[in-house]
Amino acid sequence: MKLIFHGHSCFELVLSTGQVLIFDPFITGNPQSDLTLPHHVDAIFVSHGHAHHVGDMIELSIANQAPIIAVTELANYAEAHGAIAYPMNLGGSASLPFGFVKLMHAQHSSSLTLNGQTHYVGDACGFLIRAEGKTVFYAGDTSNFGDMGLFGKAFDIDVAVLPIGGRFTMGPSEAAMCATRLQAKTVIPVHYNTYDTIRQDPKDLQAKLPTGVVQVLKSGETFNL
Repeated sequence: MKLIFHGHSCFELVLSTGQVLIFDPFITGNPQSDLTLPHHVDAIFVSHGHAHHVGDMIELSIANQAPIIAVTELANYAEAHGAIAYPMNLGGSASLPFGFVKLMHAQHSSSLTLNGQTHYVGDACGFLIRAEGKTVFYAGDTSNFGDMGLFGKAFDIDVAVLPIGGRFTMGPSEAAMCATRLQAKTVIPVHYNTYDTIRQDPKDLQAKLPTGVVQVLKSGETFNL
């Protein structure tokens, strides 16, 4: 299995079978993205309803006949716009063709602006994926909160993908505390430097955790699990 970063919070897990799982597919309009459409995916995970996370989910789903895995309200929105949806909810889990999925709590808002009006599209979430003997936790947009310690006790987390942008999510200091609570073997920072409002130096996170734990990826770079 390999993890490929595509800028902002978008990344893919590519399995040994060739299956491609994409997370928060912000491609069009993403100044960091190395991807262009059309693009092959087998499943689409969307953590919440902000434009720079929802991104191209509907176009990708329709083009690839790939399910969008998301909280019920967001999944229903996607289905109403022609996508294939696989609705779940916080704390729920499922065994899918590529492995085990569990929706994890996150602390963040979730809405979409349509025709100038803001619409609630369910709670924000994170995803825990277990496939090919590895466990990946994508926290989504969130703060550091106490239950991260429970996640770390309940799951042997190989890779935690954590936001560090500050202002709208955790910053580097909070992400370091979160990583410690999760007991993650490897931490990959995301959701920073896309815009001036989330300008951060990932070295600040590296300095707060043991050497080698934090893997900083540029857009298009790969981490092998």
